[in-house]
Amino acid sequence: MRRHEISEHEWKAVEPHTLGRLSRGRDNRLFVNAVLYRVRTGISWRDLPERFGPWNTVARRFRRWAQAGVWEALFQAVQEPDYAWVLVDSTTVKAHKAAAGQKKARPQPKA
Repeated sequence: MRRHEISEHEWKAVEPHTLGRLSRGRDNRLFVNAVLYRVRTGISWRDLPERFGPWNTVARRFRRWAQAGVWEALFQAVQEPDYAWVLVDSTTVKAHKAAAGQKKARPQPKA
């Protein structure tokens, strides 16, 4: 797996929300990796590496997915938090002094 590519676990969450058929030569995972590569590196469509295919094809497909609402569905799918890994207790959370009711320090009056 390369640096900007999604893992197998991430792909399993994303795959049900993708469009296209693999039998027609459309590799959805490669396309998603191309889009993520572009977003993470900040390059233009024309500068996509050749391993992702023709840049114009990738850009047009990105536009079609955006119009079809696929990206919104993907964002909703991956934003579901996994609460099994969340553990918060009083030993890791510190409250500010004001949270305990401490009064503000006032300057002493001059005599």
